Amino acid sequence: MSGKILSLEDLLRERIALRATGKSLVFTNGVFDLLHVGHVRYLQQARALGDALVVAINSDRSVRELKGDSRPVIVEQERAEILASLRPVTYVTIFDDISPRGLIARVLPDVLAKGGDWGLDAIHGREEVEAAGGKVVSLSFIEGVSTSAIIERMRKRGQ
Repeated sequence: MSGKILSLEDLLRERIALRATGKSLVFTNGVFDLLHVGHVRYLQQARALGDALVVAINSDRSVRELKGDSRPVIVEQERAEILASLRPVTYVTIFDDISPRGLIARVLPDVLAKGGDWGLDAIHGREEVEAAGGKVVSLSFIEGVSTSAIIERMRKRGQ
């Protein structure tokens, strides 16, 4: 399992190997804090777009900056391990920036995929991927299924 969790350097080596064999890489990113059916369906859709799927997750520090001090619920190494155990996921990497743009610009995937709650113009890294000849895809969104909604339901039940 840990062989699927890669440092940036190892991910870049894998990217070179994929290119050398004519295989395509799909890239997606997010927090992936409390895994739910929306995540699972989204990752299946993303994986279907190419030969390999890398999921880049926000570090704990960047999650706190994005979502507040109560997040993440699950620490980064455990989130990475959970994602790495899923069949559609080929690789997992952790990044510490608020935006994945720098990582995407280094990896330059063939396909950049985000959930349907992101319009194409709002997807970080879009310009870099398209300039390199790749494509950007906004996948379908499952209404009402989100980590924030799950946490809110848990809070209400605990009152």
